[in-house]
Amino acid sequence: MEELIIILIKRLEKRGIEPSIIHGFIRDLTNAILVTPHMNLLQVNKQLHLLGWDSFELDYRTLELATACFEAKGLERFKNKPICYEINLKTALI
Repeated sequence: MEELIIILIKRLEKRGIEPSIIHGFIRDLTNAILVTPHMNLLQVNKQLHLLGWDSFELDYRTLELATACFEAKGLERFKNKPICYEINLKTALI
């Protein structure tokens, strides 16, 4: 499970999200999916844009990776906090 989170974090960095705001992005993505779990990629991006993530466009592979992380850990458990809350981000970025 932790490996999936590390891969997700590194992928988000490569796609242009600064490490300092990844927690916030994952929190918003988690909450968006929690509210409407069967959204498609277009709907997820629209929701993220409404939350202020206009400069980032989520791709299908990253959405699937995030969904796998959420499902492995239990989505309800991360309501209002990021999934990477449980791991040390500095360790993940090494």
